[in-house]
Amino acid sequence: MIDDMDVKILRLLQQDCTRPVAEIGKEVGLSTTPCWRRMQKLEEAGIIQRRVAVLDPVKVNAGVTVFVSIKTDQHSLDWLEKFHVAVADFPEVVEFYRMSGDIDYLLRVVVPDIAAYDAFYKKLIGRIEIAKVSSAFAMEQIKYTTELPLSFVVTDKDSAKS
Repeated sequence: MIDDMDVKILRLLQQDCTRPVAEIGKEVGLSTTPCWRRMQKLEEAGIIQRRVAVLDPVKVNAGVTVFVSIKTDQHSLDWLEKFHVAVADFPEVVEFYRMSGDIDYLLRVVVPDIAAYDAFYKKLIGRIEIAKVSSAFAMEQIKYTTELPLSFVVTDKDSAKS
């Protein structure tokens, strides 16, 4: 279980995980050592999965985002495993979801241009049989964040109320 102090730490880490522990501690009202211990416990519990750098896609030549909807008529466990392995091998795929509804899978693919997407598409269909693929190119990114909303976290205080 986490508490309100952990939520404050998580909020700050989501904004900038490179901030010094002493600075985070000061902002949340803890000294360095207790703050560091809390951060370690959050990592050990798997709440903090990893610390990463968020890159500018245009500056690393991956500025075109394509949402790829996939429909399949294959629903065997064998096909599912092959498909997951095939998609996981593509570095262009930065998000991969199994969906409910009309679409079976949704991929977010980042590439430099349409030609690179076409090459990706050809490699994908060469590796696995897919019934239908639909691609939508993002024209403009309106909002993008890696920060999860923390207002839904159930804390020690919340569970004590129950």
